[in-house]
Amino acid sequence: MRSRVQRIFERLSPAADVLILANSEGPHIDTSFFYLFEASSGSFEGSAIVARPDGSITVLTSPLEAETALQASKDDRSVEIEVCARMDDQADALRRLVDAKARVALDYRELTHEGFEELQALLPEARWIDATDAIQRTRRVKDASEIARIEKAGAIVSTVAGQVPSLLRRGMTELQLAGEIEYRMTQQGAAGRSFDTIVGFGSHSAEPHFSPGGARLGRGQSVVCDFGALYQRYISDLTRPFHFGPADPEMVKVHAKVLEAQQAALALLQPGVRACDLHLAAQEVIDRSPWKGLFTHRLGHSIGLAVHDGFSLNRETTDRLEAGETVTVEPGIYIPGKGGVRIEDDVVVTDRGFRFLTTASREYLGPDA
Repeated sequence: MRSRVQRIFERLSPAADVLILANSEGPHIDTSFFYLFEASSGSFEGSAIVARPDGSITVLTSPLEAETALQASKDDRSVEIEVCARMDDQADALRRLVDAKARVALDYRELTHEGFEELQALLPEARWIDATDAIQRTRRVKDASEIARIEKAGAIVSTVAGQVPSLLRRGMTELQLAGEIEYRMTQQGAAGRSFDTIVGFGSHSAEPHFSPGGARLGRGQSVVCDFGALYQRYISDLTRPFHFGPADPEMVKVHAKVLEAQQAALALLQPGVRACDLHLAAQEVIDRSPWKGLFTHRLGHSIGLAVHDGFSLNRETTDRLEAGETVTVEPGIYIPGKGGVRIEDDVVVTDRGFRFLTTASREYLGPDA
């Protein structure tokens, strides 16, 4: 972990003396806490990390996660654990570890306002520096261990996606299918879902972020399932379209066009390509079709410890991709009142191109019903 800390400090501008990551109560837990300290379990609510330019860190945690923290640090001399039984103990530790007039970097994007006010009260003479961009840019490029966990999470969702057609049955609700998907992810080794599972039947499949409800599945309907697995704190994100019974002829054509759009973007994907060029390649395919204007969101985003890991593949992002980045590629077409198709895969950028981290079939599958 030492090198991760050092890379963040190298990117900080202006420079800082220390970096503090402070968790509140769930769900306000900074995922970067687990980027700098790879604890296998525990939420670490109310815990904090004090990191230094030499790569060393001190983890301030409660007795609730003391054993996990000690086990995680036993072979790493750059990590020190302090167990704070009371909040006052943590405050005392911060005053001791951080110079009163230090330049203190904080993750502005994740720190709560209440947490910031508490730090201000503890260190009233400190100078505060926004570390958000430095943290996000460091996290974008994954090491081999991170990629392996994302790939395992991708294998889990790929297996479950292959099971979905056999789960579809007349009269089942969107919530029931979502529950079946999540159960099967757990069976395959997931620690949980990485975000709220999306299942939309018929016209609901035309809403990219639809929340499943009590709508029941009928013959001839399109189905969109967007789901992700959590594995050792890292995530996957997969979307597949299906049909139940006879496939609507227009939706078959829509599926073919979305797949063509995804392939157009993937054909450009390699180190050095601008994120916006990938988005525009997919959009151009769709805009040459009868469904121009119905691709309504960005092409994709980075994934890692978070499902939206700080980087976007959209028409405005001119950042160039680097080897080791893990991103989604997910064009879609959404016809209001009728249905939608989205095909989403996770990939890692390699030295010469990319490699799929999800392998589920991209065909328009479904039972005859």
